[in-house]
Amino acid sequence: MLANIWARKSTAALAEEAAHADPRGEVRPLRRTLSALNLVSLGIGGIVGAGIFVLTGHAAAANAGPAVTLSFLLGAVACAFAGLCYAEMSSTVPISGSAYTFAYATLG
Repeated sequence: MLANIWARKSTAALAEEAAHADPRGEVRPLRRTLSALNLVSLGIGGIVGAGIFVLTGHAAAANAGPAVTLSFLLGAVACAFAGLCYAEMSSTVPISGSAYTFAYATLG
């Protein structure tokens, strides 16, 4: 298992895998994988995560002063660079997929 940790898929193999038909004979490159429980859990996680960030922001505003503005600017720059990196990586793979697909194709 660890011997193949850096194994990569070629873009041709990814495109062939995406073009396979499902058992009904329809071509469906994107399959539904999330159930109702997964979606509810994702929503609850988003609400809890947003609440944690709001509480942290209130505490920082009360105790940090102008450093809060600088930290938001630094966070915005970091998010912009992460978005550019993700866009560059996704442009190298000709099929739609998740970050896992892109990382598997480029990094192994």
